[in-house]
Amino acid sequence: MSATALPHPPVQATPAIRSRYVACLTWAFAVFSSARVLAYLPTVWAIQSTGDSSQHSLWTWGLWLGANATMAAWLHEQAGRRMTKAASVSACNAVMCLLVVATVVFHRF
Repeated sequence: MSATALPHPPVQATPAIRSRYVACLTWAFAVFSSARVLAYLPTVWAIQSTGDSSQHSLWTWGLWLGANATMAAWLHEQAGRRMTKAASVSACNAVMCLLVVATVVFHRF
């Protein structure tokens, strides 16, 4: 057996199982992505209510902003310059990271 050969062929799902899997995956993506967009709000609220942004790293939030923005752009390009749901979610996450960055900057400087 060569180094790249698999000991067993990959298991192929039936079309019905694959369809259910893709449907469940789509719903899970929607739920977790929506929750993720909302999960930024407690951070913004905490900074706003205390006026203290010292515990939040601009480098980290800036990195997350860049990662989400470039993922949205990449997904947009991969879909033939169409705004897909996945690209929209990444763009929303980038906007929320930008909100956190702006809140930190406002209270820090």
